[in-house]
Amino acid sequence: MVRVRTRSGPASACPEAAPARGAAIPPMKMRAVFAGTPAFALPPLRALLGAHEVIGVLTQPDRPAGRGRALTASPVKLEALAHGVPVLQPARLRGDDAALAATLAQLREWRPDVIVVVAYGLILPPAILALPPHGCLNIHASLLPRWRGAAPIQRAILAGDTRTGVAIMRMDEGLDTGAVLLEESLPIGPETTAGELHDTLAALGATLLLRALELCAAGTAQPRPQPADGATYAAKLARTEALIDWREPAAAIDRRIRAFNPWPAAETRDRGELLKLLRSRLPPQPAVPTGAAPGTVLGLDGDALAVACGDGVVHVLELQRAGRRPVDARDYCNAERATPGGSPVIWG
Repeated sequence: MVRVRTRSGPASACPEAAPARGAAIPPMKMRAVFAGTPAFALPPLRALLGAHEVIGVLTQPDRPAGRGRALTASPVKLEALAHGVPVLQPARLRGDDAALAATLAQLREWRPDVIVVVAYGLILPPAILALPPHGCLNIHASLLPRWRGAAPIQRAILAGDTRTGVAIMRMDEGLDTGAVLLEESLPIGPETTAGELHDTLAALGATLLLRALELCAAGTAQPRPQPADGATYAAKLARTEALIDWREPAAAIDRRIRAFNPWPAAETRDRGELLKLLRSRLPPQPAVPTGAAPGTVLGLDGDALAVACGDGVVHVLELQRAGRRPVDARDYCNAERATPGGSPVIWG
């Protein structure tokens, strides 16, 4: 097979006939290296595998997982191996000269036109950023410069943002500071969880990635620098943030429940036992009965369990006791007798 290269300079001969005048010219295939680790990176990787030549994958080393703490490959590694794509797993790229030298040697052997980075987990040093002719493109799950950093999906929900989106960025040495090639926004619904938004943005990122690569291959990409104003940082999530403080306003508690689904999952205590709160919403006309302490379980309101907050009421839709499966509010009440009888149940 004779390969047509996408680098600058003369291309090798191609046995196919030239397209007829006026016919649509198919997009040029690029030699791409993909750098990613978690499930969020799978839709873009699959899109890339279907449209371009993925010649190698960078992903994090296998990690202990599960109750047995057995070494487990990342979702990206498993997908790459299933397609016969070679995988490289350096533990570090900064502060480890040997690992960087070995990685650079392999990348030079692969000769990528572009490196696509999606939730990889390691910072790429300047030597790698400068290696591919079309640079390193990153899919970021926010509308940059808002929510640069590790947890843009969750931080957007926690902050009460009504819109978010995906940006395709040409990486530089800063933290998510590179020029943006493409971006697209979408609304955050009033009951949207981080898990649901994660899946939607991953699929959108895959679509935008292919469009960005077409622009790069055609030489028509026009990256725009990020504005200096409006930058915010999406800090990594911590388990300590998951504990609900019922003295907060209902709107803040609702956002915390939705932002921390699926991880780390918002938590409270019900009569001394750990209880995870997985889904919630705000009632259309919130009101707290006089004297109801924050955390008081007010009983079922339709399909939801109403709980008093510092200001207003939150409707909890799905819950999970430790070691049990998630259940909806009505099933929880039937099983746990959470509807107040004599003394009110107060979570906290």
